[in-house]
Order: sequence, then C-alpha cells, then structure tokens
Amino acid sequence: MISTVNKYLSLVKFSHTIFAMPFALTGFFMATTKGGGSFSWLTFLLVVLCMVFARSAAMAFNRWLDVDIDKLNPRTAKREIPAGIISPKNALFFIIANVVLFIITTWFINPVCFYLSPVALMVVLGYSYTKRFTAFCHLVLGVGLALAPIGAYLAVTGSFALLPVLVSFLVLCWVSGFDIIYSLQDEDFDKSQQLNSIPAWLGLSGALRFSELLHVIAAALVVTIGLTGHFHWVYWIGTAVFVVMLVSQHLLVKPDDLSRINIMFMTTNGIASMVFATFAITDMLVFQ
Repeated sequence: MISTVNKYLSLVKFSHTIFAMPFALTGFFMATTKGGGSFSWLTFLLVVLCMVFARSAAMAFNRWLDVDIDKLNPRTAKREIPAGIISPKNALFFIIANVVLFIITTWFINPVCFYLSPVALMVVLGYSYTKRFTAFCHLVLGVGLALAPIGAYLAVTGSFALLPVLVSFLVLCWVSGFDIIYSLQDEDFDKSQQLNSIPAWLGLSGALRFSELLHVIAAALVVTIGLTGHFHWVYWIGTAVFVVMLVSQHLLVKPDDLSRINIMFMTTNGIASMVFATFAITDMLVFQ
C-alpha cells in the first residue's frame, strides 16, 4: 500500500506542490485579513484539498498524455508511465478520480468556485496540449498555477478583488520564467520532435532573456502588491528574499552551463515561495 502511494506521489511530483500551495495560502489569508472574509478551518481544509486534487489531476494528465514523447526523451524515459511502473489505464483512473474530487470539493465551498471549477480544470489540464502548437506553453503553465491565490480568495469571499489578482499575475510571471529556464534542458529534443517551447524558438540565450523579462515583471509586481495592500516591514523582508531568489536563478544558469538547473528549479524557487508566503501571511496576521 505504501509503495503504491509512493508511486503516485512520484507520478505527480507531490514535492512540487511547494510552488503553488504557499500562494494559495497567501490568497486565503488575504481574504480573511484584507478582504473582509471570515476565517474557517473547514474552508481552509477545502482549499488545501482543491489544490491537491487539481494539481494531482493536472500533473498526472500531463504524464499520461505525453507518455509517447517521454519514452523518446532520455531525461523523462524513467518516469512512472513510460517505465511501466504505473499503467496508462491506472493513471487515467487516477486523473478522473482527482477531477471528480476537485469538483465535489468546490461544491462544498461556494457556488462561485463550483461554477468556475470546469474553467480551472480546462486551464490546468489544457496546458498539457500547448507544447504541440505554441511556444508560449510556459505562460499557460503559469496561468494554471496563478489560479491558486485568486481561487483561494474566491473560496473565502466569493468575489474578485485587485490584490489577489495582482498576486496571481506575480505567480504567472514567476512560474513561467522558471519553467522556461527548466526547459532549456530539452531544447534539442523539442526541436527534433517539432515540439514548441521558448528555448526551441529563441535558443538558449534568447530564452534566458525572455525569462529575465518575466522575472523583472514579477519583482515589480511584488513591490506593487506591497504598496497596494499597505503591507508592513515583515512583508518587505519576504519581498527582499523573493527578489534575491529571482536574481540568483539567472546567476546560476548560463547558456553554456546548465548543470545547476535542478538546484535552481527546486531549491531557489522552493525558498522563494515559502519565504514570501510566510512573511506575507505573518504580516497580514500581525498587522490586520
């Protein structure tokens, strides 16, 4: 049983939840401290479950859809489905189960989240197709993760607001930027298989410049959020660390040296999301 669970946790890269979950929690506490919403442990739990179900469905669907591509790529050939660890049939059942659980969970939150749940699923599942027809697939991935803070805010308040929307745009630029860097590893493979990506389109140097632009916008958004939301000194400490982590990615990875991409992907971005969310939430709770 434990072995089976571990296989599926590996399939969906559960550890990568560290990227979106902190921003979902930021959106949740933004709603309770700045949006006039009331704190509820039940809503908090439902938001966390929505995150888990939606992300698990999206990641497993990506693995299921791309199995033939992954078999050809030396970097991905050992993933669970192409390696035969999990069958395509079982993976599809897992996807359907998570989709159904996600929709059911939104029903228990509020009507707005329930009615918008198909839209959210279209985005997070639809991303998997985009590499087949557009180099801007990284931005679609960014949109998928950017749904986390605004979705959590909607779960509490049932309405949209400027501040969580700004946080969502921050996540979009941040995620799209580091996904472009991560995809540098597959530039040659993408070209050989006629797959679309920013590195395949612009080359390594051009892709890094594109990523830098997105991260400059992300840094500007972090500052804009702090000013718009009237945050205090605790928030600005988290902002400083977040910006340093953005800069460090571009110091670590160079067109002629991709050896530190994995360090960039998990370590710097994991620190960035956790630190930013921790300081932002602390600021909101202390100074509400």
